[in-house]
Amino acid sequence: MSVGPALVIVGAGPRGTGLIERIAANAPELYEGRRLDIHLVDPYPPGGGRIWRHDQSPLLWMNSMAEDVTMFTDDTVQQEGPIRPGPALHAWAADVRDGRVTLGAEPELLAQIQALGGQDFPSRRLQSAYLGWVYEQAVAALPAGIIVHEHRGHALRVTGQRDGRQHVWLEGRDEPLTADLVVLTIGHLDAEPAPEHVELTEFANRHGLVHLPPDFTADSDLTTLPAGEPVIVRGFGLAFIDLMVLLTEGRGGRYENGEYLPSGKEPVLHIGSRRGVPYHSKIGYGWQGERPPLPRFLGPDRTEELLSRPGPLDFRRDVWPLVDKELGYAHYHRLFAAHAERTTVDWQVFEEKYTAADPGSQELRALVVAAVPDPADRLDLEALDHPLDGVHHPSYDALQVGLREYITADLDRRHDPTHSEDLAVFLGLLSVYGQLMRLGDIGGWWHGFFSYLASGPPGPRLHQLLALSRAGVVRFLGAGMTVEADEERGVFRAGSATVAGEWIEARALVEARLPDPSLERTRSPILQALYEDGAAATATGLLSVDPDDGRILGRDGRPHPRRFALGPHTTARASGAFTRPRTGGPAFRQNDATARTALAFLRDLLCSDGVDRSDGTDGGDRLSA
Repeated sequence: MSVGPALVIVGAGPRGTGLIERIAANAPELYEGRRLDIHLVDPYPPGGGRIWRHDQSPLLWMNSMAEDVTMFTDDTVQQEGPIRPGPALHAWAADVRDGRVTLGAEPELLAQIQALGGQDFPSRRLQSAYLGWVYEQAVAALPAGIIVHEHRGHALRVTGQRDGRQHVWLEGRDEPLTADLVVLTIGHLDAEPAPEHVELTEFANRHGLVHLPPDFTADSDLTTLPAGEPVIVRGFGLAFIDLMVLLTEGRGGRYENGEYLPSGKEPVLHIGSRRGVPYHSKIGYGWQGERPPLPRFLGPDRTEELLSRPGPLDFRRDVWPLVDKELGYAHYHRLFAAHAERTTVDWQVFEEKYTAADPGSQELRALVVAAVPDPADRLDLEALDHPLDGVHHPSYDALQVGLREYITADLDRRHDPTHSEDLAVFLGLLSVYGQLMRLGDIGGWWHGFFSYLASGPPGPRLHQLLALSRAGVVRFLGAGMTVEADEERGVFRAGSATVAGEWIEARALVEARLPDPSLERTRSPILQALYEDGAAATATGLLSVDPDDGRILGRDGRPHPRRFALGPHTTARASGAFTRPRTGGPAFRQNDATARTALAFLRDLLCSDGVDRSDGTDGGDRLSA
């Protein structure tokens, strides 16, 4: 018998929600009046998904201000589909406060929403409420005949012929969901430990120690870290900030007048990393005046030229010089426009020479030195990436003072609009990210560097870090951190290049970062099964997808006509499923392209054969709505 078309979306977090929003926006043009069943599969509630679920500590914040978070498109998004504007997070909170949006939430959360301002950093629970509302609005906006069916649980595998209907098998269900198309929007993944972490865990087990491998911090068992004892922490990004919060305020400590009052239940955190410093503070002021005209040196034409080159791209050789020049252009455009008194030539003269100079050339460096006298006003990305290179301290006590001074200076600068060229670089980073997504797997360094500059913690969190340092609850280890497993003494040892010859010993080691998105080690059964079924993966383990529409690529290079994937586990990974308003939203563009491709495919399928589109069955194995 004939059955209606069906689409399965695996992953109900912000990416899956964004895809449904784009389906709703594009359906009137591409799928008007037709029936479609959308099956949404996720063990966590739709909207927030796992990372942004309500069920986590109320102490955990977003690392973005409320006015910098939106799930809605605007005219800066380069997409074919229609713009469907909607409120950013702070505007939504105002709608709730003024009664334009009715929200069922507990009194504590409603009080947070009532008090939320545009430059506040919301809790993740508050963001979960916003994402849940966006999901409800997206579903409500679907045309009549397009119905969403929610399935709480894990998807295990996808089967089916390339030219036939697909079967998505769910945990605990004997019959699969049968669909014409499948889209994976899974988000961040758990992973099996890397060989190094397996060895460290085995060492810990032999000696009665604690080793916590990379994980989403909110899901880690931190009860294994005893009060008062040293804990070595490797990783100084956002996972560390969460760890810091949960092991201090989360254990009863509190802040008064800028100082930390311990509860006595905290461990002592010895923190180090490759750079030895925390991610740069979020910028604490808004944009004023003309924005730099981006992209300029790394736009779609240059990206296409890079893609057309024979052989694999080398990021450092082929791409990084263009990134450096693009970010430099954003920086100097703002410096000359807003702070011309700190330059020595007219912008038109500088721009002409800057444009003509080769990326990374001595000519370009000489131009900058002559036009920008103060080195503090020049953009040096290599120095930013290695802030402690050449910095040495005679002892760990001396390092604590030096690093507190570094963090204080960073906070001062990132909240001082006289250095608004930093915000221009942030906008440049977003522009660059949107282009680099098309290049596929460019290695992990760029994503870490982007996060270090553009996606750091809120300023108040770094003030808390300073207070914890003064209280002795956090101790800095420095850059070039190394960790050893001392079999003879039965302890972990950590040292750094910043304080040579000194080691810290501890009975606990925490890897403060998310697992790498690798198909080879993922614990996602559906991704494991796709890989075993012939899906292509890059050398670093990312799922290969067509950058234009997200179709999953096979090892023969062919895109699968009925399987798509979006998110950080793919070669088209974007900087985030939501973004700052009016910054282009690369993930929004991807969502739009995938939604339009899916709707056109389903429409054409119906038009080409309105009777039987099955793979040899009558379609009766699809679960009823």
